Amino acid sequence: MDDKAVERGPLPPGQHAIATFPRFGATRFAQRFPPDPSTLRLAVSSGGVPVADVGPDAWSALPRRRQVSDFHCVTTWTRRGCVWEGVGFADFAAALGLAGGDPARLVVLHASDGYHAALPLGDLLADDVLLADRLDGAALPLAHGAPLRLVAPAHYGYKSVKHLAALTFDVDSEAHRAPGPRFMIHPRGRVALEERGQGFPGWFLRYAYRPLIAPTAARFARALARYQSPD
Repeated sequence: MDDKAVERGPLPPGQHAIATFPRFGATRFAQRFPPDPSTLRLAVSSGGVPVADVGPDAWSALPRRRQVSDFHCVTTWTRRGCVWEGVGFADFAAALGLAGGDPARLVVLHASDGYHAALPLGDLLADDVLLADRLDGAALPLAHGAPLRLVAPAHYGYKSVKHLAALTFDVDSEAHRAPGPRFMIHPRGRVALEERGQGFPGWFLRYAYRPLIAPTAARFARALARYQSPD
């Protein structure tokens, strides 16, 4: 297994480090969970044509790597030094013959809980983008996207889709509608440029988001506890 460490420098603009790693996201997804978090299956299509249905056997044959990188939530918290394991997105795309597409075209990432996000293919082919199935030395937990998630450290966490179930390559930017208000979703969401959303400067959204961190984390934690202990 290859190891890759992303250099740990100063925190990006507007971010602050926290010791925990909360389950987090848009609140309407707090009570949504994948139907089978123990079985990895990833449907891949391009230009509307099915390419592959990747299951556990095909997944286990792909080259793996370990990566240490920070996770940056758009609401301004950062969990430093996450140890992810999985398959590099570029390696995965190359194995399916999809790495040579137009880098400006979108790849839409679909979660089994109904969430979706998109990034240009060129961004996803970066060396530090990973399809992760392990976190901090253990199988990826339900709270953080089991059985499979994207990890794109240069982008805010809302691009790193959890419970990943399907990838759609070769999508025109005009054809993809983001799953939320326009001001909350940036087409690329690059952390270094503070691309938190659209229509407002990134520094302004820091102050809008920060009061939401504690109640959102609590809501997601309660929903997970109820799901895991329904009685």
